[in-house]
Amino acid sequence: MTRRGGALELPRLLAAALALLLVWGTLTIWVRERWALSLLQAGVYLAGILWAAAWGLGRARFRAGFPPLPLAGAALWGLLQLALGSTVYRFDTWNAVLFWMAALVLAFLAVQAFEDAALRGRFLHFSLHFAFAVSVLATTQYFTSHGRIYWLFPSGYEDAMGPFVYRNNYAAFIELFLPLAVLESVRGRRNALLYGVMAGVMYASVIACGSRAGSILATAEILAVLPLAARRGLVSLRGAGAGLLKVGALAVLFVVVVGWRDLLVRFEQSDPYAHRREMLQSSLAMARERPWLGFGLGTFEEAYPAYALFDIGLVVNHAHNDWAEWAAEGGIPFLLLTASLAAWAAMPAVRSIWGLGLLSVFAHALVDYPMQRLGLAAWVFVLLGVLAARQRSRQPEGFTL
Repeated sequence: MTRRGGALELPRLLAAALALLLVWGTLTIWVRERWALSLLQAGVYLAGILWAAAWGLGRARFRAGFPPLPLAGAALWGLLQLALGSTVYRFDTWNAVLFWMAALVLAFLAVQAFEDAALRGRFLHFSLHFAFAVSVLATTQYFTSHGRIYWLFPSGYEDAMGPFVYRNNYAAFIELFLPLAVLESVRGRRNALLYGVMAGVMYASVIACGSRAGSILATAEILAVLPLAARRGLVSLRGAGAGLLKVGALAVLFVVVVGWRDLLVRFEQSDPYAHRREMLQSSLAMARERPWLGFGLGTFEEAYPAYALFDIGLVVNHAHNDWAEWAAEGGIPFLLLTASLAAWAAMPAVRSIWGLGLLSVFAHALVDYPMQRLGLAAWVFVLLGVLAARQRSRQPEGFTL
């Protein structure tokens, strides 16, 4: 096969499939019924089966990478809980196994697809533009739809942001791509101003949605990207300073347009960690009760009431701390599996600079649950695979059209 006509054909197909699946997962993340998630998972498994068929026919190379290994361990851990009968609700644990199997396939396919720097750059370029489009949609919808998704479907939440019914999930989504927008805005290319506008709009949308952790992390991302870019020689110190002024000015401009009232109200709360503190304490108590096998992946909602420290008449479906929830559901071994993903990603993310968004989401998971919905978490798993492919190729990406 020639490189032009054949060797890149399968990676391109995988990249296109992953892009379509990620877009579907994001745009349907608001759907409560099972069909949207089932279609996403079925598409992921089908893509994995097609890759396996191509590999069996000798038309694909098997590329190993770290992220798929702990994800495989996560899926196997759920199967072990089912085999040992240690889960308190088998149905939810089976669903969790499907979640982690999809995560494994997504990361694995990304490792296979994105070793080529040009293809990797185009995928990241597409992802950034999609995130920007979602931020424009979300901000416009927030102020005009009265909580209706796409102005059509009642969500039950007045602060729905585009397809996201929960402000912190939306903020985590934007966190993934904001560093890339800032990086491109200071690299001195012909579309630098466009990327600066994109960064400003995306940042302002996080402020508008009122996510406290999101606003802090998004601000930290802007401040971290510029010195890292200067240190890597991608921009001079003077250029980094000018870039900070440009991005900062655009961010302030768009924040003034969308406002910051909701965020200010949330920061003025006397106890910003109210209820989350008690949920964390309950989750840690659950982890102490079953430190080795946990209560079963996906069973937090069923196991939590016995350890609850407060009751306000609402169902607590998540711990608002993914790390504590993973410890409660899967015990210490499962927590170590998930923690290994964040630990592995730290250095590659810093070297890539755009990967800082992954570290932000892992940090956001300390106070919320960005990793519990596949429509959002799928981006994390794919980008981890992209980082692994980048590590293998050691080639910088090019983003500008």
